Amino acid sequence: MKIRTEALVDAGPDVLWKVMSNPTQWPSLTDSITAVEMSDESLRIGTQVRIEQPRLRPMVWTVTELTPGSSFGWTASAGGVTTVGTHAITPVGSGETSRLVLGLEQTGVLAPLIGLLAGGRIRRYVELETAGLKAGAEAMAGSAELPRRHRDPSSRLGRLDDNKRSSDLL
Repeated sequence: MKIRTEALVDAGPDVLWKVMSNPTQWPSLTDSITAVEMSDESLRIGTQVRIEQPRLRPMVWTVTELTPGSSFGWTASAGGVTTVGTHAITPVGSGETSRLVLGLEQTGVLAPLIGLLAGGRIRRYVELETAGLKAGAEAMAGSAELPRRHRDPSSRLGRLDDNKRSSDLL
C-alpha cells in the first residue's frame, strides 16, 4: 500500500519544519495521533518515536533519513509488515509558502492484508496528520502559538488511557 498527501502551507519552510520536526506536539494538532514519546529531545538518525493512534497498535518508528529543515524518513516494522514514512517540505515562490508532502508505504508478506483491513483508516490518518501540520505551521506563522485540539470523549477515534505509565511507552 502506498499513500501520498500534499498541502500548500501559508508558512515558510523554517516555520513548517519547527512543527513537523517536533512529533511530541502532533497529538495537539490532529485527532489521528493520541500520544507520542521520543527517545531523544530532537529528531536525528536513530531516534525512536513511539506513536499511539486510535484503533491501531502502537508503533515505534526509527528515523532513518534526515535533512534538517526539509525532510525526514522513518521506518517501523511489526507482524510481517515494514512501513516507511516520509515527510518533506519544499519552498514555494518567494518562500513565504511551503509544500508539505507526506508519504507512507507498507511492504511485506502481510502488507496486502493490512491494506485491505485498515487501508482506509491509515489513509485518513495520514490526511489528518497533513492537515494538522498545515494548521499548526500556519498558526505559528501568524501567532507563534500552536492550536490545541480538544478531544471529544465520545469521538469515534478514541482516547488515550490517562492511566498509562510513561515507562510503558518506550
